Amino acid sequence: MSKIRRPTQAGAFYEADAESLKRQIEECFLNALGPGKIPEVAKTSLKNVAGLICPHAGYMFSGPIAAHAYYRLASDGKPNIAVIFGPNHTGYGSALAVMNEGFWRTPLGDVEIDGETANKIVKESRIIDVDDSAHRFEHSIEVQLPFLQYLYGSEFKIVPICFLMQDLTSAKEVGKAVAKVLVGKNAVIIASSDMTHYEPQERAAKKDRQALEAVGAIDEDKFYSVIELQHVSACGYGPIVALISAAKSLGVKEAKLLSYKTSGDVIGDYSSVVGYAAVCFTK
Repeated sequence: MSKIRRPTQAGAFYEADAESLKRQIEECFLNALGPGKIPEVAKTSLKNVAGLICPHAGYMFSGPIAAHAYYRLASDGKPNIAVIFGPNHTGYGSALAVMNEGFWRTPLGDVEIDGETANKIVKESRIIDVDDSAHRFEHSIEVQLPFLQYLYGSEFKIVPICFLMQDLTSAKEVGKAVAKVLVGKNAVIIASSDMTHYEPQERAAKKDRQALEAVGAIDEDKFYSVIELQHVSACGYGPIVALISAAKSLGVKEAKLLSYKTSGDVIGDYSSVVGYAAVCFTK
C-alpha cells in the first residue's frame, strides 16, 4: 500500500472535482490578469527554465498570477522532477521537512514523490528531516500541483520540502544541496510564496518591489535584508532564498518578474491587500 497524501484544499482554494478544476485553471490562464491564452506545452525536456516563484492563495485571487509562471514553464518544455519549496503555515512537524515516498492526490489524479531524489537531498543537506506530518495540512505546496498536472498529467515526480525554519543560512544550505542533486537532471524548482500580507496597496507594492528587485538581481542576501529591514510579510521568504541559492549554483542568468498584482487588483479593495508575484529563473 502506497502512502497517499490527500488534498486539504480541494473545494476551498480550488475546485473539488476534475472537470471544474480544469475549467478553473483555464480561466486563470485566460483571465485579464493572467497570460490571456491557454499554454501549448513544448514536447521537449526543459531548455532554459530552472525555477519559478509562484503564489499560493485561492485560485480566484492568485491563480491568474501563478498562470504566468506556468505558461512560461509550459512553453519551455516538460520537467521530469518538480522540487517544490513551501513555507509551513501550520506549525506541525520538523523545521525543514521532506516527504520521501508515496503519492500526492488532487482532483486531477496522483503525483508520485521522487524518493531517490528526496533521499539524496536529505543526505546532501544534512538539515532536512523526512517528516510527513509537516505536509499533512499545509497548502503552500499542494496548490501548485493542479497547475503542473493540468500541463503534464502524471508524467512528472515531485519532491515537496516544507520550511518552518526560514533563516538565511538554512535556506541557502537547502538551495545548495538541491542544486547539487539536480545537476544534469531535467528538473524545475518552484518556490511557493505570497508577498506582503494585509497592508494598504501602495505600501505593499512598494515593499514588494524592493524585495523583487533583489530577486531580479539574483541576490539572496540582499533579498533577505530587504525582508528584514522593510518588515516584508512574505510568507515564503525561506523558499525564495533557497531557490535563488540553487539557481546560482545551477548557472541561472536571469530572474524575470512575469507578473505582480495584489488581491486589490482582483477584488477592487485596496485598503488591505496581499501581494502575488510570478518570477521565472532561466539559464
